[in-house]
Amino acid sequence: MAEPIPPLSGFPEWLPAQRLAEQLLLDRIRHRFELAGFVSIETRAVEPLKVLLAKGETDKEVYVLRRLHAEPGEDTDLGLHFDLTVPFARYVAQHRGQLTFPIRRYQIQKAWRGERPQEGRYREFTQADVDVIGDGRLGIHHDAELIRLLAEVLAALPIPPVRLLVNHRKLLEGAYRAMGIEAVTDVLRAADKLDKIGERGVRELLTASLGLTDAVAERCLALARIRGDAPAVAAGLRALGLAHPLIDAGLADLGAILAASADLPEGRLVADLRIARGLDYYTGMVCEGQLVGHEQLGSVCSGGRYDDLASGMGVDATMPGVGVSIGVTRLVGRLFAKQLLHADRATPSCVLVALVSDETRDVSQQVARRLRARDIACEVFDRPIKLGKQIRQAEQRGIPFVWFPPMEPGAAHGVRDIRSGAQVDADPDAWEPPVEDRTPRLVGA
Repeated sequence: MAEPIPPLSGFPEWLPAQRLAEQLLLDRIRHRFELAGFVSIETRAVEPLKVLLAKGETDKEVYVLRRLHAEPGEDTDLGLHFDLTVPFARYVAQHRGQLTFPIRRYQIQKAWRGERPQEGRYREFTQADVDVIGDGRLGIHHDAELIRLLAEVLAALPIPPVRLLVNHRKLLEGAYRAMGIEAVTDVLRAADKLDKIGERGVRELLTASLGLTDAVAERCLALARIRGDAPAVAAGLRALGLAHPLIDAGLADLGAILAASADLPEGRLVADLRIARGLDYYTGMVCEGQLVGHEQLGSVCSGGRYDDLASGMGVDATMPGVGVSIGVTRLVGRLFAKQLLHADRATPSCVLVALVSDETRDVSQQVARRLRARDIACEVFDRPIKLGKQIRQAEQRGIPFVWFPPMEPGAAHGVRDIRSGAQVDADPDAWEPPVEDRTPRLVGA
């Protein structure tokens, strides 16, 4: 007997009912993006390694692509993309002459990272990104718009609340420079590990690896503890004795972003100087989102401003951008595990057409075709067993209606709502299910 093929860690495969729930969630996200005027694109799965490795500490995460039987010297400098921002920036640079700016796009696609698999961290995962890229300039109001859109999209999903935490790279850079730190990028990368290794681990990175004194390392950690509204952040920086022109610029942008979302529920958007984001391409606003009650999962969404990413890809022009991303797989993986998200039925079918006998299979199929012609999803039972067992299977799968074709010429069709047991005569060319039963619905706990 052949050994079963073991699952691959970090490559999730949802069961059909879970996949249906994920698709319903993606439909809601897609709808919200399109309501805000964003257009969908899809980029290729592979990028040149020089593109993937140029924008941050990602060299250990990139999957390299090559043919199994590659010829000696054959070009193998391709890798699977680890996010959707870098491919989008390359796409914009490559198609600049055919695009209208600012380009507003959303992209729902898989990405790959060679991380150590654990809860919330996958090697293959789906992201839902929305970005704006300008040609020459891009106002701060776009940053504020995307933060607000992210909050509205997440609020429209049947999931626990998401608290958005926002910071600004200029503010952090200015603060580090005010402390006399020269290796700003290295310190940013260390600060981004706070949620993974805690203050003790980051302190050790700052002192043992980067050579900062204990006093400077403590000021870096004190900076990361500042959070609240714009006045609270400014007060915290003054208390640390930090002043620099970049701090002023970052505070101005941060204040504008917070002000534009002031009517969101209290605590839904908070300035938090702990947020750094480890990728080098961020230059301004950076954000992360935590699922309230599930903070140990880490961020379920993130993003920020990148002023030089697209302009660094063979284009002699400034093409600033800003984007946010929802980690769909991380989010639904936790919700599925905690039984906090499901579809109200395990199939798109609204109707199960009963099969009385093999001889009448064509009659049942004719009913199904007539219902489908009017966009009513249905399926025919696969074998002629007792009708009671067919009804029970419909009930197990959440299909709300069972259709009974006529048993003899001239007899009426019947349709039963298996929840109430009510059965009525019906015409396949006229019967309509209730609106709420026509398609599956997404249900949160």
